[in-house]
Amino acid sequence: MQLENFKIKGSPTTGLIMATFGFFIGFAAVSLYAPVAKNLKDILGLSGFLMGLLVAAPNLTGSLLRIPFAAWVDKVGGKIPLATLLILSVIGMAGLSTLLYLYYPELTPSMYWLILFFGFLSGCGIATFSVGIAQTAYWFPEKKQGFALGVYAGIGNLAPGIFGMLLPFALKEIGLTTSYILWFLFLLAGTVIYILFAKDAPYFQLVKAGVPREEAVRKAKELGQELIPTGSLIQSLKNSAKHIETWALVALYFTSFGGFLALTGWFIVFWVQSYDIELRQAGLLMAFGFSLLASVIRIFGGWLSDKIGGELVSIMAFSLVLIGAFIIILAGNSNFPLSISGEIVMGAGMGIANGAVFKLVPKYVPHATGGAAGWVGGLGAFGGFVVPPILGLFVQGMGNIGYSRGFVVYIVLALSAIVISSLLWKAYGKEINKPIEE
Repeated sequence: MQLENFKIKGSPTTGLIMATFGFFIGFAAVSLYAPVAKNLKDILGLSGFLMGLLVAAPNLTGSLLRIPFAAWVDKVGGKIPLATLLILSVIGMAGLSTLLYLYYPELTPSMYWLILFFGFLSGCGIATFSVGIAQTAYWFPEKKQGFALGVYAGIGNLAPGIFGMLLPFALKEIGLTTSYILWFLFLLAGTVIYILFAKDAPYFQLVKAGVPREEAVRKAKELGQELIPTGSLIQSLKNSAKHIETWALVALYFTSFGGFLALTGWFIVFWVQSYDIELRQAGLLMAFGFSLLASVIRIFGGWLSDKIGGELVSIMAFSLVLIGAFIIILAGNSNFPLSISGEIVMGAGMGIANGAVFKLVPKYVPHATGGAAGWVGGLGAFGGFVVPPILGLFVQGMGNIGYSRGFVVYIVLALSAIVISSLLWKAYGKEINKPIEE
């Protein structure tokens, strides 16, 4: 084809909007089971561990699938991978809605594993995060990525808080089955909208149109695209895995984002069981005191990282997580105002840290951003699956006081993250806007 006759569709702004929209509708699955955990625990006779596993279920596929799907972005752009994940999530929600329509509230213990499976499948939408990260990064120059990625993640991260807040009200007003059917219809409609309007960055559009790679690279750079993928899916994963900085960021993200995913589900259970708070109020406490706060303040974390460097911001943010976890442990199950303050401090710390960590991904691995985003977003978010069952074991072993004492897990994680962030700051802190050499 003639390159001079080819017209790029979309813009950085529309690319950001659609990536954010796709992430928002898929990411809501973080709150899939938390509002109904107590209901299902009673009906199915679940132990603390199995309850924690159910709450965490969507985060397993939502974390592990980020690795191959984010790397896939380096090969074909973000639209196809993100749409595929949303379609899988639609299938999971359709199965869950059908099961509830046919059997709820006469569920039997043997159905636990089917409910768990549909949770895994619905969680595929959570994996859209790292796909959208790479998709957005390819649209924007490096000096603007901190803010763009902060907006993307900050707005997209609102979904679990909003759904975790609204679902308890919907459960009371229209019932559990109808609530999940409406959620399925929302996800289906959103998936169709994304498929119709999302556009890939210029390089990927040019390659799909048959433009030779060399010409596509030249033209894309003329149009302002700085990041250009250099290899296949496997090469992208291999290239990013060679950087020790990638694994440092995985560890940081395990605490900040994996910890965020875990607590978005767990805080609802925490408030209901520790303080006997009604489900709707527990949803509001989780949303405004933690999830929505962490999501919005993530934009600030990205912006501040553009100014002073993500490493230094991470040190400060994880210090807040440490302080917040200590406050919740100190409050026990008897000091409600202190527990609330601990939740707020943790939410602020995790949100700022999330913005800082992903500012560092394209800085450290500029030639395999998709692969790096996959490792960091995937293995880091795995914390959302690992942590809730561990918190459930504290409850199983200690009774009700275990809900607060379990936050010792976050003290250990935060201390580890502060050490890693400090080492990164010492090595690279002064190179705020300069990518590390390959």
